Amino acid sequence: MTSRKGNISVNTTDILPIIKKWLYSEHDIFVRELVSNACDAITKRQTLARSQGAETPEGKVLVEVNKEKKTITITDNGIGMSEEEVEKYIAQLAFSGAEEFVNKMKDEGGETKTDIIGKFGLGFYSAFMVADQVVVDSLSMNSGAKATRWTSKGETEYEFSESDKTEIGTTITLHVNTESEEFLDNWKTRQTLTNYCDFMPYPIELVDVNQVEKTLEENAKAEKEEDKKTLTPDIINDTTPLWKKDPSTLTDEDYKNFYKKMYPMDQEPLFWLHLNVDHPFTLQGILYFPKLNPSKPVNESNIKLYSKQVFVSDNVKNVIPEFLSLLKGAIDSTDIPLNVSRSALQGDPNIKKISNYIVKKVAESLKKLFKQDRDRYEKAWEDIGLFVKYGVVSDTKFDELMRDKVIFQNSDEKYVTLSEYSDSLPKDNDKLKNKIIYFENEVSDQSLRTQLKDNGVQVITTDNYIDPHFMQHTEVQKQGDTEVKFTLIDNAIEDALEVENATEEDLKIQDLFKATLVGEVKENEPASLEIEVKNFKNSTTAAYYKIDESMKRFAQMTKSMGQSSFEMPTKKTLVINPTHNLVKNAFKLAETKDKKELATKICHHIQDLAAISGEGLKDNEKKLFVQRSQELVSELSNLAL
Repeated sequence: MTSRKGNISVNTTDILPIIKKWLYSEHDIFVRELVSNACDAITKRQTLARSQGAETPEGKVLVEVNKEKKTITITDNGIGMSEEEVEKYIAQLAFSGAEEFVNKMKDEGGETKTDIIGKFGLGFYSAFMVADQVVVDSLSMNSGAKATRWTSKGETEYEFSESDKTEIGTTITLHVNTESEEFLDNWKTRQTLTNYCDFMPYPIELVDVNQVEKTLEENAKAEKEEDKKTLTPDIINDTTPLWKKDPSTLTDEDYKNFYKKMYPMDQEPLFWLHLNVDHPFTLQGILYFPKLNPSKPVNESNIKLYSKQVFVSDNVKNVIPEFLSLLKGAIDSTDIPLNVSRSALQGDPNIKKISNYIVKKVAESLKKLFKQDRDRYEKAWEDIGLFVKYGVVSDTKFDELMRDKVIFQNSDEKYVTLSEYSDSLPKDNDKLKNKIIYFENEVSDQSLRTQLKDNGVQVITTDNYIDPHFMQHTEVQKQGDTEVKFTLIDNAIEDALEVENATEEDLKIQDLFKATLVGEVKENEPASLEIEVKNFKNSTTAAYYKIDESMKRFAQMTKSMGQSSFEMPTKKTLVINPTHNLVKNAFKLAETKDKKELATKICHHIQDLAAISGEGLKDNEKKLFVQRSQELVSELSNLAL
């Protein structure tokens, strides 16, 4: 064969350097692209062989690293190429061999394989991001074909020459440039192969050529047979990932082991969902509900996206709704269109369909667990509750399916749905109808919850992160004919407990506290602090703060949306219980000439206790509280003596 030269078919000589530098954001992507091409070549050979009734060897990709020669070689036993095909598929930039192959098979009425990976025909050129020179040796499977060699230094000029390749398939040799010599370390190539090619459909063997040569030399010198080292194939990937298998053949341990393989540092998953659909789109995958670690930030790259078992991206925002990003696992679909770098998703109607399907399956899985194993559902709620509520708020379909499965802990620390909670309220109290009384964890007054519980009224416990959004959403988007109103325990206690009419003495007590406290508003208190007296029957609390609910919710939601610098003052009302001994004694002391100062200190102490029982004292208030408490206790001690 005579040597000849040609030019890569591009419109401008400037485009190739741009492609080499900017085609992919990460240079290690060349491994995925070249190994994917190798897998495509094997698939094509096997497809043609089946259509012709011929036999083929088992597909295999060999990746060899030679640090001394500074080369990386990728060899497949696929379809191979003739000189004309090399020029057509490689020298013509962006000519997709995969696409032409599929079309050709369709035209001939032969068997077609849908798992051809390549599409745009640019992946091969990722090799020039790490190589100064690339050599392609290929031998076509066609009868009588001759091996050919194509050499390029990354410019528009290339050269064909004779090749000594004797086995059908293609070998690509990369002469690695100085900037990319890290890929000549076996560990780096292994890491990259594991990242991108962990589940490719054909075995991928990694060979460190220098280490193999060293081992062979040592074995040749070994005097005893038992001193010789065994060379075993280093297969990188699992050719049949769990999502490709029939769920009916898998055990819980299979799913747990697969999760451990993908996330070795995680705790055991709570449960999982196996996806498998082939119409109207193809989608396979496994999504896990992980046990959350509060000390670790939420990772938005939990779910890996594959296309025909080739890792594409861990950015699945367009496919997986944000509220499901807490899940972990993998999805594999041939119907998700990808851009040329396979790292970002393009707009397509299938994306929305796939997203809706995943939302529906997740909701159905949770509903099934709720119905069939309520105890397991409740035990997992601490980990899954956040994303379920987030999904209800942010996704209409998920809301329809899951809102009645959202649960809260009641005063007995038992989990209940909103409807179950409503059913537990006293039926003879019309004021509580359609109301959901909630207690803010670590914020609301614990004594109020105890009083309500003692009077047969349960409350639910909420957080101040997602629950304000959930409550607002549930109130606005009623489900069916049911309307609910979430009411803070501070504001609901008047409806839940029996209140006696204020007496003349009660009003005098109110005047005492107004005269004592309203004129001495604390630094961060709103000037509109109000004092009320409520004569609750059987109340054990001296005083508590009632907070304007609408202002409080607005402040919570503003803070949760990252606007913490804007602190909106919340209107508070100090509610005094005139039947409590502490309050009654303060009033008696105020009526005594020489004990008015002591009465004032007790009034302040009652106010401080109300603050501590609720949202707590601010930093600037704690010092004052300690000082006043010491003075009060000292004075009371002197009286006792």
